[in-house]
Amino acid sequence: MKTPAPTPRLPPFLESAVQRVRMAARSAAEQAVNTLGLAALATNNVFQRDALLGAQFELNRKLAIFALSFNDTLDRRVARDMAPLLGQAAPAPTDWDALSLVDNQEVENQVSAERFALEIQHQCEWELRDLDAFMGAVLGLGQAERARNPVRPELLGLALMRAVHAVVSDRPDTRKVLATEVGRCLAGALKQTYLDIAGDLRDAGVQPAQLAVQRSTTGSGNTGSGNTGGRSTSGAETLEAAAAANSATNATPLHPTPPGGARRVRGAARRGRPIGAVAPQLAGLIRELAAGHAGAGRGSAAAGEVDIAVGHPTGWAGSDLAPAGPATTVTTGSSAEPAPNLIFAHREQLRQMASGSLDHMVIDVVGSLFEQILSDPKVPPQMARQIARLQLPVLRAALGDPSFFSSRKHPVRRFVNRIASLACAYDDFEQPDGRAFMALVKDLVHQIAAGDFEHMEVYEAQLTQLEAFVAEQAHQEAQAQAPAQGGAGELLARKETEARVQQAHAQTLHAALAPVPVDDFLREFLAHTWSLVVARAEVAAGEPLAERFRIAGRELVMSVQPKGSPAARKAFLMGLPQLMKNLNAGMDLIRVPEVQRKAFYAKLLPAHADSLKGAPLRTLDHNMMVKQVEQILATPRPMPAELPAPRPAEMADSVVRAAFTDEEAQAIGLLDEASVNWNGTVDIVVGGDEPELTEVDINIAGLPAPEAVEPSRGKTLADHVQLGFAYQMHLDEGWQKVRLVHMSQGRSFFVFTLGGKHKRTIAITYRMLLRLCDSGRLRAFENGYLMERATARARRQLARIKPAQPVAA
Repeated sequence: MKTPAPTPRLPPFLESAVQRVRMAARSAAEQAVNTLGLAALATNNVFQRDALLGAQFELNRKLAIFALSFNDTLDRRVARDMAPLLGQAAPAPTDWDALSLVDNQEVENQVSAERFALEIQHQCEWELRDLDAFMGAVLGLGQAERARNPVRPELLGLALMRAVHAVVSDRPDTRKVLATEVGRCLAGALKQTYLDIAGDLRDAGVQPAQLAVQRSTTGSGNTGSGNTGGRSTSGAETLEAAAAANSATNATPLHPTPPGGARRVRGAARRGRPIGAVAPQLAGLIRELAAGHAGAGRGSAAAGEVDIAVGHPTGWAGSDLAPAGPATTVTTGSSAEPAPNLIFAHREQLRQMASGSLDHMVIDVVGSLFEQILSDPKVPPQMARQIARLQLPVLRAALGDPSFFSSRKHPVRRFVNRIASLACAYDDFEQPDGRAFMALVKDLVHQIAAGDFEHMEVYEAQLTQLEAFVAEQAHQEAQAQAPAQGGAGELLARKETEARVQQAHAQTLHAALAPVPVDDFLREFLAHTWSLVVARAEVAAGEPLAERFRIAGRELVMSVQPKGSPAARKAFLMGLPQLMKNLNAGMDLIRVPEVQRKAFYAKLLPAHADSLKGAPLRTLDHNMMVKQVEQILATPRPMPAELPAPRPAEMADSVVRAAFTDEEAQAIGLLDEASVNWNGTVDIVVGGDEPELTEVDINIAGLPAPEAVEPSRGKTLADHVQLGFAYQMHLDEGWQKVRLVHMSQGRSFFVFTLGGKHKRTIAITYRMLLRLCDSGRLRAFENGYLMERATARARRQLARIKPAQPVAA
């Protein structure tokens, strides 16, 4: 007998993937032993109970044989498939593969394996797409192919059937029960297994390849034979030649592969991360439709006559997600030129090219989302027209990447949401800033719609450009205010730096005052309030005034020390009026609120009274304490470069105490807390009191669960405000639409603008922002991002439609 060729050694990535599958099969068999026993106890049929118990007994007894047979079959098939790609000789076929004729049992195994593969493909469609793309990269194909995946469901199904046959070979009924139960357990475990394999490859730095187009070939179900499109690959082919042969053989009729197609595909894969894997025919159709509509969309956008017209095409009336209301048309010109929902207009073509029910569902869901997006009243018509051009790119992203529906940070989802939210902040697109913004958006959208929209980096680059433009425009708008102080942004940057320096200096003083025998309230006052008085005195009047306040701080510490002798008491009473005068002058300089002053004096007066009763200090102790306090109060302030990175929550208290001159406060529109009627009622927003969206509102059954939505109101909104976005602020005269144009580096100061041609600014501190959000006086202009609002309306519409459907008898 001829000795078989040695089994080719697999690369580490593939060996790890195969090992995970082996472990999943072993765990599934062990789980099946338990479930078979439970199923036997639950059934009332005697014959069925005997079959279940017999299958449990055989599997438990031959569990090792099952695992050995499964591993052996899988290893041989994987080795035979991978040998040509690895440039090695394929192992000599054994078992049934060595025969030219097979019996009925082998045919039954093949059929059962195909059924198992279909079941896995339905349950793990998202995971298999990702894994195919990663395997295409690992094998050097430059593209993803299901037929080359070494752990594809067809191979696992065949290995499973042969392992079951090794356990029970003479009882067809028991073998059928065993195959069903073990297959069910393995199908449930493969979803996580495929995720783990893809995660291992992603962690190892493997970039997924794109999906290849495969022609359907006639054959007898030889899915694991290593043939691709009817062409056998020889062991002498290199990886580059194998990829080129695959590209030439499997060229799609929609987009034929040009000469040198293999190198061009591999070069395209290096451009960036593809947005998942999509059925080849469907991806080709989306590209063709996008190319056909790109030119027309560009011309319509340039004409500028019609903003948007949303119609309800007739080709999707049977869908559950079809809107119930009439067609909606919004125009700004003299004529209404419909801009149809392209996804629903080509729905039947897209569904025919789709590979499964999941793709059908995604097509309907995305089509319904755009039906809601294009009729959203919050989106300006000019922006709605641009978003309409992104229908097919968004559909491509949703079909290939399940995280599109679950992650609000997905670049495609962020791009659509951000251009819509930023557009809401412009009141007039005829103004220079509005025209510049729309020109940029038109250019970015055209680059996506008419270009390569199948790579994640394309959207990330567009987002970077958009955010840089918005930041620069907002900076210019903020700098236009308070020109005498160098612009609002520069002024607030200086104030934030001063506040950071003050806070660091206060923390140093507080630690240095720890050994000084004074009450905590006095230590807190000297470290945080009086140190700010000294700093402001240096800026306002120079060193003489600062020295006067340092002496006052020293006298304040000594005024609460024990004074047992009549001379000490007399000296204290004579100096008390001047001390109080200095304290009031210092607190006037930094505008300490009256409430805070009263609270301080309420603690200081009892401390003075207690100091008159204690035993006097020795002269040496008194002099040493005076020297110690003088040295502490003379501690130099730190340099800004020495400070750690600012954190808003820590900056809040010191920022509130940072003093502005009257001219500075008036120039930037600094909002004083005392000017807000915190006890007054807040009016409702006319037409804007929609309920805040939650995860339940945007959760679509059958799709990945979404992340938590960002808040649109409440105290947590303070940490989610974004530059360039529109907000509603309740001032004394009612609700005002404002736009955030500046956030200081440490998020300590915020500047909003309101008004049209004659804009005015409102500057607030972080503490003020927290109070406004917490009291309901500041809320987002939108109750949720555009995609989330569209999802919520689509779900509500579906809920209204379903009860009206007739119930089958």
